[in-house]
Amino acid sequence: MTHEHDHETVVVDSGGGSSSGMILGIIAVVVLLVAVWYFALGPGSGGSTTNTTNNNNTVNPPAATQEAPASP
Repeated sequence: MTHEHDHETVVVDSGGGSSSGMILGIIAVVVLLVAVWYFALGPGSGGSTTNTTNNNNTVNPPAATQEAPASP
C-alpha cells in the first residue's frame, strides 16, 4: 500500500513593495554628504577664524643717558 503525500509549493511574492529601503538609503547618503561638506568645507570647519587686532602700542625706549668722554 502506497501513501501518496500531496506537497504544494508555496511562493510568496511581495510584488515589488514600496521600495522604502531604497528611499531611506538615498536620504542617508544625502545626509552623509551634507555632513561631510559642513564639517570639512563649509562653515563648520572652524579652521579659518579671522582675529584682526591692530595694537599700535609703540613704546619708545628712553634716551641714552651716557655722557661723552672728557677730552684730554
